[in-house]
Amino acid sequence: MAKKCLLDTSFILMAIRSNIDFIEEIKFLGLTILVPVQVIEELKAIAKSKKKLKFRDEAALALRIVDIPSLSKVVLKTKNVDAGIAMFAKENQDSIIATMDKELKSRIKNQKLVVRAEKKLEII
Repeated sequence: MAKKCLLDTSFILMAIRSNIDFIEEIKFLGLTILVPVQVIEELKAIAKSKKKLKFRDEAALALRIVDIPSLSKVVLKTKNVDAGIAMFAKENQDSIIATMDKELKSRIKNQKLVVRAEKKLEII
């Protein structure tokens, strides 16, 4: 069975900002992509917010990308997305967590997938 990769909002938005086709690159790594329903809700909130148009546009594009039927959706056990991701990581030690959130990266022991130098993805 393929290793799982759970996507965080910060990772999705940074990959879009960096023009990285993160879905294809993650699939190329042989990983199964998981998108938390709570992350989709965060993206919807950003897309509808009063933030800069650039951020709203990135969130709207992210929503179209994560709506791909081949991507698995998961429900985290908490309303707080970061706490839910941390809990998921602890319960699924072999999963990779895709995040750019420094605090979240320091909280989890799993491998992380990050955007490096705004050009490429790297597992750390």
